[in-house]
Amino acid sequence: MISTVVNRLEEGFIALLLAAMTTLTFANVIARYVFNSGITWALETTQFLFAWLILFGMSYGVKIGSHIGVDALVKLFPATLQRVIGLVIVAAGLLYCFWITKGGWELVAFNHMLEMEAEDSPVMLWVVYLIMPVGGALLAFRLAQVGWRIIAGKQTGFTLADEAREAIDQLGNKADVHDDTTGGSHRSAS
Repeated sequence: MISTVVNRLEEGFIALLLAAMTTLTFANVIARYVFNSGITWALETTQFLFAWLILFGMSYGVKIGSHIGVDALVKLFPATLQRVIGLVIVAAGLLYCFWITKGGWELVAFNHMLEMEAEDSPVMLWVVYLIMPVGGALLAFRLAQVGWRIIAGKQTGFTLADEAREAIDQLGNKADVHDDTTGGSHRSAS
């Protein structure tokens, strides 16, 4: 129940960020080319929203296994070694999360102390930069979950999206559908 609510909130927040970016960019284009005007803060705000989308989306990508990577060599190793390599990758990711969270927090604190406002947008910079420690902490949480699943034996390594395998599977499914509709001469006669 709680995980379903959290999933919906994550997906909804990502969709909201993407919709806000798209709407704001569209409104600015219409204002510029139709009304010969423009929204002065639109570009800067869109960049802020994009940064939030990226940093928030990193953890969501780990959660659903959608990050791409090259793991052809790793897949050649036995499962035990794949687990060790996966834990090394998780540890490196956690170190990165530590740096981005620590550096992000220092940036937030510095901008909060200076009380700086964004150049064009009516928002305080510390609010904009808050996504750095939040995004780093969320990514660390998701990486820790992956590490725990590897240690518990529920997964052999760091799960990556396999776009090549998906493309091959889609081609195979299309061929099967085509053969089913045309009578398929490749079937065995058993």
